Amino acid sequence: MADAKREIERKYESDDSGLPDLTGVGGVAAVLDKGLVELDATYYDTADERLADAALTLRRRTGGSDAGWHLKFPVEPGVRDEIRAPLSDTVPEEIAALVRSRVRDAELIPLVRLRSARDVRHLVDADGALLAEASVDAVTAERLGGAGGAAQWTEIEVELADDGDPAFLDRVEKRLRKAGVRPSKSPSKLARALEQTGGPRCGSRRKSKPAPPETAGDHVLAYLRAQRDVLVELDPAVRRDVPDSVHRMRVATRRARSTLRSFRSVLDRTVTDPIGVELKWLAGELGLDRDQEVMAERLTAALDALPPGLVTGPVRERLAAWSETRHGGAHSHLTDVLDSRRYLALLDTLDGLLAGLPLRKAAAKQPDKVLAKAVDKDLATLSALVEQAIGAPPGEERDIAVHEARKKAKRTRYAAEAATPALGKPARSLTKAMKSLTTLLGEHQDSVMTRSTLRELSAVAHEAGESAFTYGVLYGREEQRAATAEAELPALWTEIESGATV
Repeated sequence: MADAKREIERKYESDDSGLPDLTGVGGVAAVLDKGLVELDATYYDTADERLADAALTLRRRTGGSDAGWHLKFPVEPGVRDEIRAPLSDTVPEEIAALVRSRVRDAELIPLVRLRSARDVRHLVDADGALLAEASVDAVTAERLGGAGGAAQWTEIEVELADDGDPAFLDRVEKRLRKAGVRPSKSPSKLARALEQTGGPRCGSRRKSKPAPPETAGDHVLAYLRAQRDVLVELDPAVRRDVPDSVHRMRVATRRARSTLRSFRSVLDRTVTDPIGVELKWLAGELGLDRDQEVMAERLTAALDALPPGLVTGPVRERLAAWSETRHGGAHSHLTDVLDSRRYLALLDTLDGLLAGLPLRKAAAKQPDKVLAKAVDKDLATLSALVEQAIGAPPGEERDIAVHEARKKAKRTRYAAEAATPALGKPARSLTKAMKSLTTLLGEHQDSVMTRSTLRELSAVAHEAGESAFTYGVLYGREEQRAATAEAELPALWTEIESGATV
């Protein structure tokens, strides 16, 4: 079973002088010699090096205390999340799944072999607690498959102990720099190996900075590409059940779909409409887990806010059991979705769309008028839906009208976001206004969904012979929250309409 660890380390160039004395740096009471360790790692990637392009590293390593499979995701410079799995001859499925959004149907093959003679030192405090591990690594790199050559170098690596203060590494670096040691020019051993051993991709990874968008089509393309990138990058986090990852992935899916719908004057609908259908499907699948997560958080907070005297029966226990059961089932289903041929085909389709975007004549025009017209069209439709919601009678009819207005408000918000680089302050202001509106309408919709869940929980509790009183109290409070949102809507919409234009 794979486990995760956050790795915080820094790498430095090294010469024959080795590691300077670090005693006394940042509370280092002693530097303990832990001996020489022989490490042998084979790095895997696709033939076209998709993992390396995304700064991901996948290796099978023997030697040392953590032999096994290691998959590393960049978090920020010097910080990576490392997923580990036990040693095996082939890439473990739980590791392969985490790179599937990038690998797709391509084969993972051995790309580079790195052998390191690691001279290890432990930096400990006065109590003997580990502060960091410092090592001098003599590295031999070999490009596999006959595609390149070999290289050798020596580097210093300082890795912070678990739960250590990153500021400690600043103090160590200050001492190293004073001794003439300089940070490595490469972010990882693999990056350096790929650069120095040649191969078909050598030198092609340094991509030039994309030109600023100029036409209407450029702006739509840039926004769509950003959402595609978010989908691919969040896939592993969703699989690992990282908090908020499902929500963020769902938002990116909705942004992409909204863009295809809002900018039909720029895009060819015959191509993009079928993609929109698939994006809607994915958003719905993501919503199964996300909606349950929202309900659980909302109900837990509402229950915590109740005076103890209003809580009767095992409400907390039943809520926890409901949440755990629903989440476990939803997450398992979502993992199956991410492994499905349909989802991977959607990612391939998005790649193809962005590689040869089907543009209409308006795409070549200046963005201000084209994008503003599209945003204003969404805004006009939203205005009619909000007025309909305000005028609808309380109850199910108003609930449905508010929900429809909320969906259109999100679409208008995303259209304004996409247009902001071209239209500037007016689009930025509209985006902010739409965020306020969707927050209010979202509060109303969450109340509608929560009341449905409370009816379900209450029925189950009643059948079990438990008191349903607390569920009724929570239901009444949710009704009041919805009524408050409905009462605030007219004034908020009047305020938005007074300045809502791009």
